[in-house]
Amino acid sequence: MISGRIACRSIAVVLAATLLPIGSASADDPVPPASGPQGAPVPPPAGLVPPSAGPTAEPAHRDPGPQADPVPPVSGPQSELVPGVPLNSLQLWQTDTPDQALAPEVYTPSAAEDAVEPQDAADGTYDRVEYVPREDAVEDVECSERTGPQQRQVEEFLKLEVDGEQSVADCRAIRAFQTKHKIEPASGFAGPVTWATMQLISARKNPNAEKKCPKRRYRVACVDLDRQLMWVQDGRRVVFGPVSIRSGREGYGTRTGWHAIYWRHKNHVSSLYHSPMPYSQFFNGGQAFHGVYGTLYTPIGSRGCVNMTLDDARALWEVLRKGDRLYVWGHRLEE
Repeated sequence: MISGRIACRSIAVVLAATLLPIGSASADDPVPPASGPQGAPVPPPAGLVPPSAGPTAEPAHRDPGPQADPVPPVSGPQSELVPGVPLNSLQLWQTDTPDQALAPEVYTPSAAEDAVEPQDAADGTYDRVEYVPREDAVEDVECSERTGPQQRQVEEFLKLEVDGEQSVADCRAIRAFQTKHKIEPASGFAGPVTWATMQLISARKNPNAEKKCPKRRYRVACVDLDRQLMWVQDGRRVVFGPVSIRSGREGYGTRTGWHAIYWRHKNHVSSLYHSPMPYSQFFNGGQAFHGVYGTLYTPIGSRGCVNMTLDDARALWEVLRKGDRLYVWGHRLEE
């Protein structure tokens, strides 16, 4: 894999002249950067052809550079939650990666490099593991008596009495849903993973029901930070997704507004942190769509990138092209 000087800021596990798609652009549409930054050359891994020299023009958007990590939230309903079942022994970069701190070097990957497919994720990487109260995890409860942080939303989705308080009936209904959708532990606790799964299911028929993503006569990748979902629409037709994502955390938020894909690198690897970023599609400085080798359902977000499962990132790679637009709105909640 080729290493670039990294700039993406994601947490789980990168500008050459861009061509705009044919279509009717409005004044609100993005103007893609004219050229990309040129980082110091990094020796490529054995077996890949070294990249040719890239452009040297200044980038349109300069990343402010690395900064101290924000302190994760210590208050709120999710602050005392822990994974409900033991996680497999992932490497640090697979669960919480510092990712990039500088804009990537832009070049045209060789045919030999593009022929290399990113490594598949290990079995169980994307299992839905609910976050539950520490006491529930220790006691391995069969049916939780505790009110979850998404209690009201989950009750409404399941058409239960919406009172925001856990009951025996609530627990049974939530457990049935968790069992059906392979959420572990199926203890009836209304946690963030259960609610994220419900949001994905709700969005499948019409992800843009609230019309927050602008319709254009060309492809637009829609990134909904509120629901932690993304999809691609071409006019009125959804051509990809929706799928679950993990966006930037507090202090490293994914930039909202219009952007455009300016560089695609299937085998991008952080040269600073040696963290893989498979199927990277960069849209603003060091922020990109890319796959991760870890769960998306963490209480704390990425460092700016839009993280996806490897399968979703691979499928999105086949849908988007350089110059395609994306629109980002909303705000990821950290508690």
